[in-house]
Amino acid sequence: QLQLVESGGGLVQPGGSLRLSCAASGFTLDYYAIGWFRQAPGKEREGVSCISSSDGSTYYADSVKGRFTISRDNAKNTVVLQMNSLKPEDTAVYYCAARPRLFRQCVLYGGTYHNWGQGTQVTVSS
Repeated sequence: QLQLVESGGGLVQPGGSLRLSCAASGFTLDYYAIGWFRQAPGKEREGVSCISSSDGSTYYADSVKGRFTISRDNAKNTVVLQMNSLKPEDTAVYYCAARPRLFRQCVLYGGTYHNWGQGTQVTVSS
């Protein structure tokens, strides 16, 4: 069974950094397009970033461009989301998800992802 587990969330001051990891068990993450999504209280889920399995192409929401970086660590079978210059509006539960293996290009629309982690809380506050 495909399982994803997020880690690395926490409380950080504005301007700080966090590194989120999405670890896989039961499958090789490199074969799948992976997305990071977030959901704040009272708001809809938002696509944050994703990385394709076909060519490693990456995409970012406008709200995080230049601040967040997504990458793969194949040795650890993880996908990492490095978040810098964090803002209070980045506060949310962050989820990673995998598209079906057939769809190697990633997109920022969560409805096309079938395997989700349980989420990790990120709180940006002074």
